Amino acid sequence: MKKEYDFSNARPNPYAKKLKSQITINLDVETIDYFKEQAAASGIPYQTLINLYLGDCAKNKRQLKLAWN
Repeated sequence: MKKEYDFSNARPNPYAKKLKSQITINLDVETIDYFKEQAAASGIPYQTLINLYLGDCAKNKRQLKLAWN
């Protein structure tokens, strides 16, 4: 390994804004099973599907409409 590296021609990482953050979230078993079924049908990992769904909600600024009965 070199003692010094030249970063004068370096450019910023274009994907830096799209980095993901690992969290812990508690989901109902039924919710996880639903996304796992969707994952099996689509070939996309279930965690990716959950991220895509939540990302779509955030992008479109969907408001939660919840009524307690």
